Amino acid sequence: MLHRYTSGPGRAGWKAPLMPAGHAAAVYHAYAKLNLYLAVIDRRPDGYHNIETIFQTVGLADEIRIDASPNDLTLDCNLPELVGDDNLALRAARLLRDRHAPGRGAHLSLTKRIPVAAGLAGGSTDAAATLAGLNELWATGLSGSDLQALGAELGSDVPFLIRGGTVAATGRGEVLRPIDPIRESWFVLLHPPLEVSAGRVYNHPELRKSREERIGNITSSFEGVLAAMSRGAIADVMYNAMEIPVFLEYPEIAVLKQRLLDAGCAGALMSGSGPTLYGLCKDRAHAERIAGQFTGLATSVVSTVPAGSQRVA
Repeated sequence: MLHRYTSGPGRAGWKAPLMPAGHAAAVYHAYAKLNLYLAVIDRRPDGYHNIETIFQTVGLADEIRIDASPNDLTLDCNLPELVGDDNLALRAARLLRDRHAPGRGAHLSLTKRIPVAAGLAGGSTDAAATLAGLNELWATGLSGSDLQALGAELGSDVPFLIRGGTVAATGRGEVLRPIDPIRESWFVLLHPPLEVSAGRVYNHPELRKSREERIGNITSSFEGVLAAMSRGAIADVMYNAMEIPVFLEYPEIAVLKQRLLDAGCAGALMSGSGPTLYGLCKDRAHAERIAGQFTGLATSVVSTVPAGSQRVA
């Protein structure tokens, strides 16, 4: 069952549940991201934090169906709590319309498969796919860098998810640095039934921030990470500064990480501010075997993908 929200002239707010539209102009998969490496540097004057990170998109995906509409922007979703004026995909549509396509409309139908508030950038990837899809539907002709600049106004992860693949990032995550894509890799993802506030983690007294001097806008540690990535040494770079405060608040997440390592993963890490954990596996069969050991817990077996979103219909 879907629920709808209408934004624009005659905005009606909540409406009764409705069935999906019979025809969609286009369907997109919006992929989740993992942080293969994440160091927190310092707090910025704007209240955000500078970070150094390696992003990677993987095959866990939300689905967005986009229909042309006369003038309103409308949204329905399989999770009613995500339907509303502050939905990031709807905000992305509104931003693109207001800047580059005045008077245009669209209907977005969002099927969520990426867990919410899980460190996987589910809302950000929906916004990125919406920008890419509406750029095509409305023929606004914006380049990838144009869309990334718009995306940066919506969230720190959105510019990366316009691009996807394997990318190094600095600033608050919006300054992208191309690096060679990693070879196809398989991961098992664990989805504990928790929601972790990224803001709380960034402000936690036990969050360890880098004290290294930056040379050429990056630290020497990050230079070493980029060198290891160029050699394909993924397990060697896996690090997340946010694990310490999150594990202190939720020790059961630390236990799950150790279980991934004990099960034979080459490396295990929390993604973003959590609570999602992932283990690096030898291949798909290895990932599926390990996933089978976590009965009673939601899991996903995924491989790397080279894009932030993909049109599938």
